[in-house]
Amino acid sequence: MGSVSAAKSFPPGIHVPSLTWFRDDATQEIDWDVQTKHLEFLANSGLHGIVIAGTNGEAVTLTKEEKQRLVRTARAAVEKSGRTDVTITMGCGGQCTRDVIAETKLAQAAGAEFALVLVPSYFHFAMNEDAIVAFFEELADASPIPVLIYNFPGVAAGLDVNSDMLSRLGRHPNIVGVKLTCGGIAKVARVRAEYDPKEFCALAGQSDWLVPALTVGSTGTITGVANLYPKVCIRIFDLYQEGNVKEAEQLQLELAKAEWGFGKGGINGTKWIVAKLRGYPLESCHCRRPYPQYGDEKKQAWIHSVVSPLGEEEAKITKLSK
Repeated sequence: MGSVSAAKSFPPGIHVPSLTWFRDDATQEIDWDVQTKHLEFLANSGLHGIVIAGTNGEAVTLTKEEKQRLVRTARAAVEKSGRTDVTITMGCGGQCTRDVIAETKLAQAAGAEFALVLVPSYFHFAMNEDAIVAFFEELADASPIPVLIYNFPGVAAGLDVNSDMLSRLGRHPNIVGVKLTCGGIAKVARVRAEYDPKEFCALAGQSDWLVPALTVGSTGTITGVANLYPKVCIRIFDLYQEGNVKEAEQLQLELAKAEWGFGKGGINGTKWIVAKLRGYPLESCHCRRPYPQYGDEKKQAWIHSVVSPLGEEEAKITKLSK
């Protein structure tokens, strides 16, 4: 792998793909007031990491300059909170290797510590296993920050980084893990069977299967639910690590019910319910067009009924932590 030295490990725990908030006008520029408020909430919540420009952050709609400013804003938020141990990861993407390498350099310059990277999928018909492995290895050779593979076939034309590919990619010293939004819990087990998590780890792509993933060797999750209920997610992780598995399982069941709202609601539904329950301006909750607004009152009532009950658990944990 050339002269690439061993990278630092991806920190275990609960990482949140931060939402990105936009103004409700023709330009849909980022609403930096709401954005800063949200990042400060995340920084003060106890989370182990913040991911900028992930799927929940509408990465494909963001310019390189916006991504950098978002990273800097997140860095300022964690420094203001005194939680300088919070890891900041930036989603780095593109349809050619050169562009993704360039984004990793921009991410480092802005203060990100890791790059979360999807498989380039525009030419999906040509992206066989060899091409995908070659992409990640070339990227990792050149990236100034460690690479976390983002396996999400649903947004990558069905392309899947399978266990054989992960087995090889895990050997690269600058590839530190994989986020499995494919829901492949068996992949978690196979990764753990082959690698020490300090070398190469597997993260659940959603928190509704966090406990099952932890039982077979996952080191945590990157979950959009933590945009609203970070302390519930952290509590489940902590309970499991402390050996209180039954209690973790019970709280996991409550979280799974709420996460269905996020999953079915989509990004626009997620942003609407987070804005509604966090008290952010609802006019700032719309995704960048052409992603449709979450304006149907029946859908709004449904997601509120599914998601809001978990707020009681979040409030209890918040009270106990004070």
